[in-house]
Amino acid sequence: MKKHILLLEDDEPLAQTLQELLQSANYKVDMVHNGNDAIDASYENKYDLYVFDINVPDMNGLELLESLRNADDETPAIFISALIDLNSISKAFSIGADDYLKKPFFPEELLIRVNAKLSQTNKEIVYKNLRYSAEKKELYKDGKIVSLGEVQECLCDLFMHNIGKVLDKTVLMDCLVSPSDAALRVALNKFKHITGLDIKNIRAIGYMLEKS
Repeated sequence: MKKHILLLEDDEPLAQTLQELLQSANYKVDMVHNGNDAIDASYENKYDLYVFDINVPDMNGLELLESLRNADDETPAIFISALIDLNSISKAFSIGADDYLKKPFFPEELLIRVNAKLSQTNKEIVYKNLRYSAEKKELYKDGKIVSLGEVQECLCDLFMHNIGKVLDKTVLMDCLVSPSDAALRVALNKFKHITGLDIKNIRAIGYMLEKS
């Protein structure tokens, strides 16, 4: 599946050049030219990466990313901007930017940074008929997404990152709203039923997902 990028750039010739470059590298790219359209696009689609200019109409890129972060949107973001003052750069990183590319730049430099960022977030864990996206915290069973509640999502992340390792009960209980041995057993039984995973109870120690 192609990685999906939202590109916000009001310089249309530059935006077209960047869109074509990223598409040639097998990315899916939605292009917008103002902050309001970027907000709409971010609500309508799930993106793997944002590439935002700062000085754009309606809502600048800094305000846009800050509003997205306040809405718990943790999509990685790269700024491209002619603003090179330390205040702007500092502001960008303080609100959650992952990278900052100063204009003018070679378009290929953006591609290098996009590739580097998405390669970091493209980690998937495959276990039998399950595939787990570590970046999105999404679990797929036989190619179909598995609906997980908040507790099951937390348990899934722990077990998939620690296959073959015994997890202490106290670690697993951090996933629970009201931790107790009984609540943990209930949560694990529900998790096993939803995923089909065979979680082993290591008596007096904890639980383990055995290596396949």
